[in-house]
Amino acid sequence: MKFMLIYPIILGFIARFIVPKIATSSGFTVQEAADLILGILILLVPHIFGAIIGFSILDDRDDNIFTSIKVTPLNIINFLLFKVLTVFILSFVACFFVIWFSNIWTLTYYEIIVLAMLASLGAPISGLLINVVAKNKIEGFAIMKGTGIILVFPIVSLFFRDVRELFFSFAPGFWVVKALSSMVTGKGLLFLTFSQYYLIGIIYLLILNILLFKLFIHKVKVD
Repeated sequence: MKFMLIYPIILGFIARFIVPKIATSSGFTVQEAADLILGILILLVPHIFGAIIGFSILDDRDDNIFTSIKVTPLNIINFLLFKVLTVFILSFVACFFVIWFSNIWTLTYYEIIVLAMLASLGAPISGLLINVVAKNKIEGFAIMKGTGIILVFPIVSLFFRDVRELFFSFAPGFWVVKALSSMVTGKGLLFLTFSQYYLIGIIYLLILNILLFKLFIHKVKVD
């Protein structure tokens, strides 16, 4: 599991040094596919950290940590909030590093920060979803692999710039990828503006986080 923490560094190096070589040999420029490349990167990082926190919580369940917490003054909600906040911060730092270090597109520090914040809201969603559905690590691994397919939908949405893109808006990563694309392509070329993608994305991802958190709390208390 600790090995997964170095994945953002690997992704950053691949984007900065290997992708340009592939682009040169394939006859396209990195700038032409900047939103596609950065979109893939900022989808993968929260998914990786979501898997880390997801399996960490599964370990807690296997070790009956939650049962122990129930008979102590420590609150289960605060314990889980600490884990969720920790994975959000780690994912934010990793997203910031990957976007900044990859040097795929020139973005200001402010733009990188706001994108990293929106993208990182997806990490707790992945981790909580694994634990809401899975009963053990085997099921958790299957859920992690299955939810990876959801990452494809935001990428496909980049090929649509009209109302048809909303068919993919159920995917949490859709909103950050389209917000990023609006930064890269410029104003007026996408179906919504950057502010609209960003604000709707923040609200949608916060609702998903709260919903999954409550579902998992209910599951733990029932168990």
